[in-house]
Amino acid sequence: MEVILAKTAGFCFGVKRAVDTVYEQTGKGNVYTYGPIIHNEEVVKDLESKGVKTLNSEEELKALKSGTVVIRSHGVDRHIYDIIKEKNLELVDATCPFVKKIHNIVDKDSREGRQIVIIGSKEHPEVQAICGWCNSSPVVLENVEDAMNYNIDNDTDLSIVAQTTFNHNNFNKIVDIFKEKGYNTTIYNTICNATAVRQKEAREIAAQVDAMIVIGGRNSSNTQKLYDISKKECANTYYIQTLDDLDLATLKSVDRVGITAGASTPHHIIKEVHGSMADEFGKMLEDSFAEDNRVSPGKIVKGTVIDVKDDEVILNINYKADGIITKSEFSNDPNVVLKDKVHVDDVIEAKVIKTNDGDGQVLLSVKRVAAEKANEELEAAFNNEEVLKGVVTQVVDGGLGVTVGEARVFIPASLVSDTYEKDLTKYKDQEIEFKLTEFNPRKRRIIGNRKILIEAEKKAAKEALFARINVGDTVEGSVKNVTDFGAFIDLGGADGLLHISEMSWGRVDNPKKLFKVGDNVKAFIKDIQGEKIALSLKFEDSNPWLTAADKYAIGNVVTGRVARMTDFGAFVELEPGVDALLHVSQISRERIDKPSSVLSVGQEIEVKVVDFKPEERKISLSMKALLPEVEEVPAEDEDAYVDEAPVEEAPATEAEEAAATEVEEVATEEAEEASAEGAEETAAEEAEEAPAEEKEETSEE
Repeated sequence: MEVILAKTAGFCFGVKRAVDTVYEQTGKGNVYTYGPIIHNEEVVKDLESKGVKTLNSEEELKALKSGTVVIRSHGVDRHIYDIIKEKNLELVDATCPFVKKIHNIVDKDSREGRQIVIIGSKEHPEVQAICGWCNSSPVVLENVEDAMNYNIDNDTDLSIVAQTTFNHNNFNKIVDIFKEKGYNTTIYNTICNATAVRQKEAREIAAQVDAMIVIGGRNSSNTQKLYDISKKECANTYYIQTLDDLDLATLKSVDRVGITAGASTPHHIIKEVHGSMADEFGKMLEDSFAEDNRVSPGKIVKGTVIDVKDDEVILNINYKADGIITKSEFSNDPNVVLKDKVHVDDVIEAKVIKTNDGDGQVLLSVKRVAAEKANEELEAAFNNEEVLKGVVTQVVDGGLGVTVGEARVFIPASLVSDTYEKDLTKYKDQEIEFKLTEFNPRKRRIIGNRKILIEAEKKAAKEALFARINVGDTVEGSVKNVTDFGAFIDLGGADGLLHISEMSWGRVDNPKKLFKVGDNVKAFIKDIQGEKIALSLKFEDSNPWLTAADKYAIGNVVTGRVARMTDFGAFVELEPGVDALLHVSQISRERIDKPSSVLSVGQEIEVKVVDFKPEERKISLSMKALLPEVEEVPAEDEDAYVDEAPVEEAPATEAEEAAATEVEEVATEEAEEASAEGAEETAAEEAEEAPAEEKEETSEE
């Protein structure tokens, strides 16, 4: 038999402090406790044997002439202190510090006019003492129903405290009711932490044993709560004060027993029960129940199949009764066909669930044996940090339920991937890999982690990528994201940035018009800075300036598209990556103030190359050079011609020179955006030279 003893069983801090305090006073004469020091008859009797008497009423206290009065751990009403002081009795306060804290809270808040609400048992001395420290009438609520029925003016301020041994879950339920009602409430969770831990541990132990023993005094509120909690988890729960209250024979077929004890239970009683159970059961199992033990709950037996039905398998287990394996205990698969899986004379290993299923037969389980074996394999995988595979059989809000054999593993949503995934349903029925990061089958916590594998895989891929790439290498990848300033390319281990300025030799206004997520891209690495990779599509062999000297030699007539305009001229795209300047003075033989008055963006025009500087990547164009020459005017009409001819342009003024300087700056900015640096610089030069040129032409005419 396995006996599990709760670590928190026995005296809590406050009780131990109170009991020790009384024992320290036993050397004096006339020592009293106001009420039982704790709710345990064994302790009270032992103190009485040492001369300590219990006062059960105010009348008995007032009747004292002298002596020492010890205040019990539960605390007392404020006026009891006043009586002790008036009687000149020696006061020793053994009130639990956690209870004393509640007294201070209700005293302060009630003085401020707040309504005090105490959650606990009205008959419990701790609650009665708390009431005695309120400066107004408090309200005591014992359960959820009381809270539902409690109503008060919404303008009233409330302060809620709890009996230190109150059930933590029930406290939260009551608090939620007050929140739903919208009251202006200050909540003090005054449940002793030791009590909450004790109740939690009792619940966990009771859930994994065949029988549960709860030790404590009959009048102990916290022990009663431990019993109620354990009873919900384990039907075979027994409430005892000492070993004499336990009938060991009723537990003859039990495989695992849990033991816990209330906060007022002495440790020597717990040790007595714990030790005696192990001794007695060991003897009983050896002498009287050897055969029954072979098929006791929890034992593994082997049997031969003697019959297979649609909903159960019957085994001969060489026992006074046959073994029965129901369909639900054979497999977790509700669609399993037993007759396809099992045949007569097959030998099956199964675990005993009950020695009597109600019909006199032994209830067995195959899937629990498989689950235990699977758990053993999981434990080994956990210890060795192995990678496991499993099928996702359940998708819940918090994560994925994965089946590995007959064992279940839970993968929290935060550990499914290295990025947030709102919809986990895509994993349903999929086989996935993961590692175990927590393994505690007793607490039903077997936690898987898929994220750690993804991160490790990406880290390895990144290291491998950076180990093999260099500036200038050509790489391929898929578009992961497109923004206004560029596109991120997944290179298989890291992302590279293809900036908008590196997407084409020509001008790109919007990357989203060129790329979409999932597109395959072949680019070269322009730069590597740490883990940042800069990509480019401007391959040198596709540089349009390599062949520009032939295409755009001086005197060639070419066609281009007006890409953009400024006050001093228009930039003409001859081909992607090659822009040339058509100065305003070269558009027409007539004077033009702005190119936009004659041309429009996108318009195709025929022009003549009038200047080409390949080393500076500058090309100058002219439309005027393609226009027919103006006819010469006869001498006799010279005066009339002079009157009608365009006015000769005056030399450049200071304002025009300043404008030319501004033109040069604008041209430079345009060059950065369109990668047509040569054209802009030419524009700046022609902007300054234009007046002189026009002047020379006029003189020639």
